[in-house]
Amino acid sequence: MAGRIPQSFIDELVNRIDIVEVIDARVPLKKAGREFQACCPFHNEKTPSFTVSPTKQFYHCFGCGAHGTAIGFLMEFDHLEFPEAVEELAKMAGVEVPYEQGQRATPQQREQKTNLYDLMANCDKYYRQQLRQHAKASVAVDYLKGRGLSGEVAARYGLGYAPPGNNLLHALGNQFSQQLVTTGMLIRKDNGETYDRFRERIMFPIRDSRGRVIAFGGRVINPDDDAQGGANAAEGRKPGAAGPKYLNSPETPLFHKGRELYGLYEARQALRQISRLLVVEGYMDVIALAQQDINYAVAALGTACTAEHVQKLFRLTDDVVFCFDGDRAGREAAWRALENALPVVGGTNQVRFMFLPEGEDPDTQVQKIGKEAFEALIQQAQSLSTYFFSRLREGISRHDLEGHRTLIEKARPYLQALNDEAYRSLLVRELASYTHQNEATVQDQLGLVAKTRQARPVSTGLKKEPPSLVRTALRYLLFHPEVAQQVDNPRSLAQIEQPGIGLLVDLLETLQSAPTLNTAALLERWRNTEEGKHLEKLATWQPSLNDPESLQQEFLGAIARLEEQHRSSRTDALLAKANQGQLSAEEKAELKTLLQRRQAVDPNGN
Repeated sequence: MAGRIPQSFIDELVNRIDIVEVIDARVPLKKAGREFQACCPFHNEKTPSFTVSPTKQFYHCFGCGAHGTAIGFLMEFDHLEFPEAVEELAKMAGVEVPYEQGQRATPQQREQKTNLYDLMANCDKYYRQQLRQHAKASVAVDYLKGRGLSGEVAARYGLGYAPPGNNLLHALGNQFSQQLVTTGMLIRKDNGETYDRFRERIMFPIRDSRGRVIAFGGRVINPDDDAQGGANAAEGRKPGAAGPKYLNSPETPLFHKGRELYGLYEARQALRQISRLLVVEGYMDVIALAQQDINYAVAALGTACTAEHVQKLFRLTDDVVFCFDGDRAGREAAWRALENALPVVGGTNQVRFMFLPEGEDPDTQVQKIGKEAFEALIQQAQSLSTYFFSRLREGISRHDLEGHRTLIEKARPYLQALNDEAYRSLLVRELASYTHQNEATVQDQLGLVAKTRQARPVSTGLKKEPPSLVRTALRYLLFHPEVAQQVDNPRSLAQIEQPGIGLLVDLLETLQSAPTLNTAALLERWRNTEEGKHLEKLATWQPSLNDPESLQQEFLGAIARLEEQHRSSRTDALLAKANQGQLSAEEKAELKTLLQRRQAVDPNGN
């Protein structure tokens, strides 16, 4: 599991990086007053509504609402995980990311891992070179041409050729023997000798989200060819017994098949806006679809699509379509995919299921009917709920009362696994309708607790209430963090009973202990928290006043009014207690001080 990056490093990195340079390298920006503008890269628009603030080191789109820091932008635009985005920014800044000791690899281990990436890149280069130059590569080239693949698509996916015999160690150097075993490219026998894992196969490089080769898949060119005999003997198989049609790299320090998806990197490179991702079963399916200009297909790597896979897909798109053969094996694979998707589906995300005619796969089907007709089939894919209930209801009639109880029992573990309550409610409603029961009864049978729905506030048409003093203070603080130094004792504000006061106190204390933090670094402190989401929305605010002195006065005025409100409410509370004769000595002294202050501020008692 990835270790933690020290917060101090993130603070320093975000303070050092200029978000304008980060975004401008990917989306050309134009100066617009104190900020920069562009057409938003996250939705289609003709008039620029995407702004980048060098002051706050923050971007915001007034059209679609996208906003965040330089780290957040890389996560969204380059589709990187948080550690990868930090690594990318660190690379731009020319510094190395430290990881907390004991949670992540040591510097020596990280260097070894980097060397493994370099070694896999050299393996990739070697296989591609062999496809062009090896004397026996023509059989691979002819096979690919026979499958209708162009040189352009083969190059885009980096296809290569593993020739007969043990060649990799000789090509890359004997000094890499152990590293090649570690990466799964060589297999070591009991007697210490090694042999190439991949022989006489078309090679498919598997890339991570940054485009680095982390593993390979290999396809036998002719599974019935006795030329596999040499490989069979080396691997302990009988002559003439071909190896598996497809062979994947094993789990290695670089490659975890439950996390990676073949073709995902290439899809991201081909499409800036990914409106849909199609999950298919094999490498050739992905590439055959790309040949037909369907560039959004990916494939799981020798395993069922996991919840982690689905989460990764949902970071890129709201629409995931699983495509399977229509036979029994295909439907069983679809059900496993549904089981893994249920815990992570929800919100605007949707999972759908597409079943091809029996005996067809995406490769053969798209060549037979073409892109337009194939995409029409995708559009007709079943929703998760439709497939879910059609599978559970098999053999159970709508009027079979005994069957209804069985249906609810079958649905129980799946509905309990759902984390999205709104989606679960829709499925429960459908289940209640089918079994002729009310929702509350079905909820009870499922072991689910129905939550009371909160009434939506009715719009009165009146003018919107002004922001609270806490919200006002937070806005100014995020726009101009330096003003935090003007508050004498932030902890004293904690006594104020108003929503958000704790967050305000935390921000003030954070900025006073780390006065160099800018807005972006401050937001990163609260990443992945509910408070962080609130702060990001507040950070989109633009004040009508621009000079620092005016902003400081507005901020301090809000703090002063908060303190005065607290003193007033405290005075009233102590007076009420005094009328009952219940004040302690300390409270009497406190009340005396508060009344003297009230008299000084308002001599007339108004």
